[in-house]
Amino acid sequence: MTIGIIGSGALGLYYGALLQRAGHEVRFLLRRDFDAITRKGLSVSSPKGDFHLDRVKGFRDPAEMGTVDLALVGLKTFANQHLVALLAPLMGPMTRVLTLQNGLGNEELLAEAFGAERVLGGVAFLCSNRGQPGFVHHLDQGRIRLGEFSGGLSPFAESLAESFRQAAIPCEAVADLRKARWEKLVWNIPFNGLCALTGQTTEGLLAHAPLRAEVRALMEEVIRAANAQNLSTPIAPDFAGRMIDVTASMGAYRPSMMIDRQEQRPLELDAIYALPLARAAEKGVEMVRVRMLHALLDAGEKTP
Repeated sequence: MTIGIIGSGALGLYYGALLQRAGHEVRFLLRRDFDAITRKGLSVSSPKGDFHLDRVKGFRDPAEMGTVDLALVGLKTFANQHLVALLAPLMGPMTRVLTLQNGLGNEELLAEAFGAERVLGGVAFLCSNRGQPGFVHHLDQGRIRLGEFSGGLSPFAESLAESFRQAAIPCEAVADLRKARWEKLVWNIPFNGLCALTGQTTEGLLAHAPLRAEVRALMEEVIRAANAQNLSTPIAPDFAGRMIDVTASMGAYRPSMMIDRQEQRPLELDAIYALPLARAAEKGVEMVRVRMLHALLDAGEKTP
């Protein structure tokens, strides 16, 4: 399979490296890492074993990448105004698009541009950070849940999940992508936002009893909103507790939004906060804590 990676950050570099190691032809759209990777290759450090790819196909311009079988999107959602233009040169007659971006609304954007039947979405439970150019550090997790934007469990989604598993990426095809998206928001909304605001890692948040309680309350608020979205089955009441237990095992992890705030990059506020708030309100569910968290994060984005 020929795979184009649009958004070669920590997620795109890590999954792309695993897919290339498994024998797929992977083409990376690169910016900061272009010189290092095209000269010296790509290095991955991981608890599952370090490895190095000597030769990597890196491109500065998507027009030079050619058409692919699968376009994998890891671009931060604050850059989505460029996404369709970046993807267009990769799209052949049979190309499918898989977006692993955070939050809501990403599949709708792609479906409008390329057709719903070509779009899949996925949620990645991945702890990874970029190092110096040409290096990516996998810290923990890595599981992907993916599904068709149009719904249902398709043979293509199941085949794609199997290809990922063969590349040592734990992956499950799901029939209800909407539910998978909201389940990821149960984690993303409290941990990304609170870590970005406080400067505390996930471990620091959970070690502080009042903040741990706030994490739980935010999660429960998101679950109430999710279960008003006509999901195939409700998110279970104990889901929040299980997410907290998983996070406690991850150690002192810095979520992506915390890193973006520290490095003075924009935050993914629309996809992770504004759109979920709007979807909840449409169903008559008010997320008071989430709205306050969004307001505080947004205030930090405003210039004086």
